[in-house]
Amino acid sequence: MAEDTRDLEGDPGGELMLRWRDGDDAAFDALVDRYSGQVYALLTRFLGRSHPGREDMVQEVFLRILRARDRYEPTARFSTWLYSITLRMCINETERGRSRRTASLDSAARDSGPAFDPADENAPAPAELLERGDTVGAVRAAIASLPENQRVALVLARYHDMPYAQIAEVVGSTEKAIKSLIHRARETLRKTLAPLVQLELQAGEEPFG
Repeated sequence: MAEDTRDLEGDPGGELMLRWRDGDDAAFDALVDRYSGQVYALLTRFLGRSHPGREDMVQEVFLRILRARDRYEPTARFSTWLYSITLRMCINETERGRSRRTASLDSAARDSGPAFDPADENAPAPAELLERGDTVGAVRAAIASLPENQRVALVLARYHDMPYAQIAEVVGSTEKAIKSLIHRARETLRKTLAPLVQLELQAGEEPFG
């Protein structure tokens, strides 16, 4: 146990997991209290505020942790493991959503002519949202339109203050690759949100730094 404690210095989640694994049931409640908000925030950033069932997905994340109690070993920071579980769920949910939309559109094409995706057609573009003055909505829409790997890297770095090395652990990549992904994501956002970026630069701020 002494070795576990030394390895987990500065990792409160890992310490709580070990306490819970060793019989302290209150430690699991502490884990949920400490990390459920972060899980919900990541689900929201990745899937969008309009996505239903995010509360259920938070419960599913901690159910998976519950099932892993007896075999848990602190080989990485707890938050790295937690975010890996959450992101896998996000990606699976996104893929299921695409499959449902494809099946629905195929059915519509058979029944009533050419298919279209009403979700894509109805969603305002970032430029349209900027014209309305909805800069927050424009930024969210622009981030949502990024390729999946760029969106994951940017969200973890910017909104969850995760260092590149830890992001690389979460997604199973390298620190160099993560830096490249985030650079490309920021460049895409600068182009997509050029009017907003110009305003921020004039004010002496860097919105995507």
